[in-house]
Amino acid sequence: MADLVKDMVSDVIEGVLKEILKKTTGRGTTRRRKRQTRSATSGRFVRKTARSKAKTAKPARKQVSRRRSSSNRSSQRTR
Repeated sequence: MADLVKDMVSDVIEGVLKEILKKTTGRGTTRRRKRQTRSATSGRFVRKTARSKAKTAKPARKQVSRRRSSSNRSSQRTR
């Protein structure tokens, strides 16, 4: 009886470990993607050439940090 319980527990543990290892393998760090420039006339994405990389200005970055709302700023002023 004890051997039967021991076998069942070990089988369940092996299965769980296999599933965990299967899910975690092959994941590397996520790479940041650069914003693509768009054509001013057609609005499509532009392929970068050696000349255009040096000339054109980079597109604006997305705003990451959120600004405080006006109510939050005014409540801070009153303190």
